[in-house]
Amino acid sequence: MNTPMGTNPLLDFSGLPRFAEFKPEFVTPAIDRLLADARAAVARAEAADTPAEWDAFVGPLDDANERLGRAWGQVSHLHSVMDSPELREVYNANLPKITVYYAELGQNEALFAKFKALKARADFAALSAPRQKIVDNELRDFRLGGAELPADKKARFMQVQEELAQLSAKFEENLLDATNDFALFIDDAAELAGVPDDVLAAMKAAAEADGKSGWKITLHMPSYLPVMQYADNRSLREQVYRAYVTRASEFGKPELDNTPLIAGILKLRREAAELLGFSSYAQVSLAAKMADTPAEVLKFLDELGVRARPYAEKDYAELKAFARDELGLADLQAWDTTYASEKLSVARYSFSDQEVKQYFPEPRVLAGLFKLIETLYGLHVREDQAPVWHPDVKFYTLTDHAGQRVGQFYLDLYARASKRGGAWMDDVITRRKTAAGIQTPVAYLNCNFSGPVGGKPALFTHDEVITLFHEAGHGLHHLLTQIEELGVSGINGVEWDAVELPSQFMENFCWEWDVLKHMTAHVDTGEPLPRALFDRMLAAKNFQSGLQTLRQIEFASFDMRLHDDFDPSGPRTALDLIDDIRRQVAVVIPPAYNRFPNNFSHIFAGGYAAGYYSYKWAEVLSADAYALFEDEAEGYGGVLNPEVGHRFWSEILAQGGARPALESFKAFRGREPTIDALLRHNGMA
Repeated sequence: MNTPMGTNPLLDFSGLPRFAEFKPEFVTPAIDRLLADARAAVARAEAADTPAEWDAFVGPLDDANERLGRAWGQVSHLHSVMDSPELREVYNANLPKITVYYAELGQNEALFAKFKALKARADFAALSAPRQKIVDNELRDFRLGGAELPADKKARFMQVQEELAQLSAKFEENLLDATNDFALFIDDAAELAGVPDDVLAAMKAAAEADGKSGWKITLHMPSYLPVMQYADNRSLREQVYRAYVTRASEFGKPELDNTPLIAGILKLRREAAELLGFSSYAQVSLAAKMADTPAEVLKFLDELGVRARPYAEKDYAELKAFARDELGLADLQAWDTTYASEKLSVARYSFSDQEVKQYFPEPRVLAGLFKLIETLYGLHVREDQAPVWHPDVKFYTLTDHAGQRVGQFYLDLYARASKRGGAWMDDVITRRKTAAGIQTPVAYLNCNFSGPVGGKPALFTHDEVITLFHEAGHGLHHLLTQIEELGVSGINGVEWDAVELPSQFMENFCWEWDVLKHMTAHVDTGEPLPRALFDRMLAAKNFQSGLQTLRQIEFASFDMRLHDDFDPSGPRTALDLIDDIRRQVAVVIPPAYNRFPNNFSHIFAGGYAAGYYSYKWAEVLSADAYALFEDEAEGYGGVLNPEVGHRFWSEILAQGGARPALESFKAFRGREPTIDALLRHNGMA
């Protein structure tokens, strides 16, 4: 359904989203129209006289759901990156309608029966492998969606899904509002001693934008992190740390407290699981993942924890001794660890993040990233034109050696008050075959870095470069798919605990001299990163990797236990549980007022519920996949081997969700994954 230009831009699917013309008042009429179209398509698909054949019911249903998904995807995206009171209002007004539609779809017995009939046909085996996989996924998802429930339980299950969607959206909004609610204005420059000049310039600009003198500190990463890392003023660090770790808790505005939402979300998830006949939400979550049971995940985390713990204890003992002997910090506190770690890193490896950052101006970093994509996959990236939602957003087209378009992506790199924190990739358009030919995929890549200041380009820390490569890895997974069926194209249908494989795989290249030498130029002198400085960075690569690994295990164990054996209706709270887990797992225990669960949006608002372990699980896969590039480097003369690159593309990126992730991994690697490469890459072998 292509509508003429000039009408509602959310109803135009002829090309890229028309962000320049977007207005909140377009949302409700567009969503109502698309929901009506989708329901009509469902009615036709489930009708008794519609045959149980792919082209008769699956294709038309895909078409209608794709249009709805594309329009709502634009609204959700803008809600994440350009939030406003008007947009928030229409988003929250339409979210329940979208949630109810998908919940109804998941419970539709007639459609479920139609998919079962399609599976039972004598010619089912003649369907392509991707189509067979989609049918199998659909049958599983109908069961998980409550299609087999009796009518009364179905109605309650639907209600639970709707309430969960609203609570999750509210959790994210409270966190954004609580983050924006804090501002600290400093008039005396001496109080900011140690904070780098470019950060001070950004803080000054932020104060001026508010009509104030001095410097403005916020809880957004580009402001918060440099204070924790560089500010010599210990009481300032403590004040900002406390504000950050108590966001959206009982210590702030009551209406922004996420504590009751956590309890509500956990109770509803448990209820949904029990309605489906599972004893916990973790079991529901794992039904569509590589890992089979919560016990298997916890065993994996425990084993990794046992390997990492001695390294973490050594890391922390060294940090405490250094803080005591060199910084006069006899009692190392949570607001000191980032600061002391930076000072220790400088003392041990004679460089700082701040020094390295001068060599990573944005234009060079992007050129280096694009050169890597060109070298590994033979593709070309060029800047292009498209309507965008903010002047800072850039748009790119990816073409093959014949000049054919492979895909496109938007790049939104900088933090702002209307944008949620973190970094993420999302899909705009997914590759599929249509009557008009192949529809090429489009992605959003979002980060929260500091923008350009004082006429200089934005400068990235090496960690930020790694973040950018990570999101680019997700983007390539979406853009380089060769699958033409919507349900398993790109990242669709990929098991959640394998979805981080391509992203974490890309991070490895940020430690390769052959890559970095092409993507660095000192912002003032234009000199490339000196090899000696790179060698020191490499020596520091696994600095505190034991502590970092334990921290991820702490969060992942908390998430899995919370959704498995924790009783959300019992007397204990999520906070009690994380305290227990820290006593078992952590080497560093934060202050009692730390309210980490209240801002753990990954699991309460971001799709990682009973899935946070995926980061570590997929890291095993990504490290092992990258090890093949290392193994072949000897004979080739480096890791940038296009032959292995093309194999990674064809066996992993190209396959999307058309076959189980383990099969794709084995096709690439020639064997099952092992943990050895991960331990070696983290200096824990």
